Amino acid sequence: MKVHSFFDSLPFRPDPFQVQAAEMVEMGRSVVVTAPTGTGKTLIAEAVIHLSLSNAKRVFYTTPLKALSNQKFRDFGQIYGTGRVGLLTGDNTINHDAPIVVMTTEVLRNMIYTGTDLTAVDAVILDEVHYLQDRFRGAVWEEVIIHAPPHIRLVCLSATVSNAEEFTGWLRTRRGPTELIIEDRRPVRLERWWSVWDRFERDIHLLPLYIETPAGMKPNPAITRLLARRSGRRRRFSVPNRVAVVEHLAFLDLLPAIYFVFSRVGCDDAADRVVSSGSRLTDDDERAEIRRRAQEGTNHIQDADLGALGYDRWLSRLEKGVASHHAGLVPAFKEVTEQLFCDGLVKLVFATETLSLGINMPARTVVIDRLSKFTGEGHELLLPGEFTQLTGRAGRRGIDTVGHGVVLHSPYVPFERIASIAQLGSHPLRSSFRPTYNMLVNLVANYSRQQAERLLSASFAAFQDRRANRPRPKKQKRSSRSGGSPLLDRFHRSRRLLEELGYLKDWKLEPKGEALRVVYSDLDLLLVEAIGYRIFGGLEVQELAALLSTFAFEPRRDEDEFEGWPTERLERAWEGLGHLAEEVFHAEESHRLPLSRSPHPGFARLAYDWAGGVDLDELMEDNPLEAGDFVRTTRTVLDLIRQVGDAARVLDIEDLEQTVREGRKVIDRGVVAARGLA
Repeated sequence: MKVHSFFDSLPFRPDPFQVQAAEMVEMGRSVVVTAPTGTGKTLIAEAVIHLSLSNAKRVFYTTPLKALSNQKFRDFGQIYGTGRVGLLTGDNTINHDAPIVVMTTEVLRNMIYTGTDLTAVDAVILDEVHYLQDRFRGAVWEEVIIHAPPHIRLVCLSATVSNAEEFTGWLRTRRGPTELIIEDRRPVRLERWWSVWDRFERDIHLLPLYIETPAGMKPNPAITRLLARRSGRRRRFSVPNRVAVVEHLAFLDLLPAIYFVFSRVGCDDAADRVVSSGSRLTDDDERAEIRRRAQEGTNHIQDADLGALGYDRWLSRLEKGVASHHAGLVPAFKEVTEQLFCDGLVKLVFATETLSLGINMPARTVVIDRLSKFTGEGHELLLPGEFTQLTGRAGRRGIDTVGHGVVLHSPYVPFERIASIAQLGSHPLRSSFRPTYNMLVNLVANYSRQQAERLLSASFAAFQDRRANRPRPKKQKRSSRSGGSPLLDRFHRSRRLLEELGYLKDWKLEPKGEALRVVYSDLDLLLVEAIGYRIFGGLEVQELAALLSTFAFEPRRDEDEFEGWPTERLERAWEGLGHLAEEVFHAEESHRLPLSRSPHPGFARLAYDWAGGVDLDELMEDNPLEAGDFVRTTRTVLDLIRQVGDAARVLDIEDLEQTVREGRKVIDRGVVAARGLA
């Protein structure tokens, strides 16, 4: 077989599950591979790429994150040559006709909906496919699986999930012959530890979480006995502070480490405290190399912007072997940190849980600061599968014989609960698939009504509904992103709403429906309504950027305040948008549909000033928004401007098209245009 020549060329022996997966793809089958973090799922992708190239075909590699796409683009460019690898993320378009193209999953979904010719593509690798349960973006993975041309083989790479057989069973109904390959074994054994600060002994205890017995692993009784010690009224045990934990890990030679702190502020504060404590994890040569690579990795960012981004503070941490990693940092800072850590120059990274998604940063040790995290609505304890995902980075294959996962004592979580969470496990994959307005009009454009209903009935969500054997309602009349299916019922309620608003008639798209096809915002319907009602008409470039930012921005805190609109014309446009939003919400309510979220003006002043040429340092002065959030939101505004331009072109609104062209020029500048290293 052709894939054997790929494996024979490797300087090491591949694992059986890797060979089996590649062989199944060569035999013309799709595959689902579930395996722990760090087991080498990417090697399967490389074997599939080798197979496609040897057949003179193209191959697509999709990821859920732009940062992960950028990393894979760089990795594959080093392996196959930069001329053979392309990148499509919405932010970047590089070498789009290359035989190997890395992209976010949304880009592939959009290509399918717009009828892009995919006949030369024989395989699509869906990395982190378990992301389909994400309640905001997960439906995209199902859309790709359902709508991808039948000749394309899918290679679905996933973290360990408990219902892989169910997911594979559904995939067979959509893609034909599909093999499930499960790898439970970690390449590097994981030791799990519990740590507590003893106030009386003024020391840290680091004890095994579990002990081995003839009946298997069980929680360590020594920890229970330790916690049972009484010392009068004074509490003896507490959470060890982060500096003490780091010093203890360094003493035990357990660095490099990733220290998960479920707070951006917490990550930055912890990194600063370690540095200010006098800890130095690097020598002179390493510091010089770190400085050189940090400068090289940020030389595409203007000096004035670097000052506003806190470059000196960031570099000072790096030189001492310490970094923080979270969504509030600009891409270049995160990417430099990732590369320095992977090369052993940075020894300690304080990170939020976003780092657990795919980024290749293995460590000797993973520390979990606490077992609860804020979900946006409240604090919840981690699930065993989430603990497994986080600690999956512990143990560097080919370097460490054992990895270490450390969980800190909590006075609020009983030890028995900690021990149950820290058991290596997985959780079931649950569909988040729901028909959106954009999905609906694309179904109308591409399929008959009967075909669209069959496709929706073929979703993983519908598959899980049927398997759950939920009691069906009594016989009812058929209706005209139905037959008792909640998914189809919602689809037809959405269809009737769009008919009422003039987007389609008799299963044919009206002009507004065609415009909705090219808008992919979660506020897609309101955005097209605003375009159709000329809410954006007559706005200057700055005003357009400000108003569109209300579709892009979602505050992280309730206390975000609005400073007011910079122009009267913009204030009137906002009032008109508000009235239009109320009409959309009323229509959704009358059709028993979930209400869309409301636009938020919290970013409007920043967008207005940035489009007006204000420098980054002036813009971010006394502003609580972090630089990474500013760049990400501004790039979302930029993408929305592109979508508005596409929709305006469909609706033949020439003045808006002209404003859009000007807006893209003035917004895509400086640190916003710099993006990352790709």
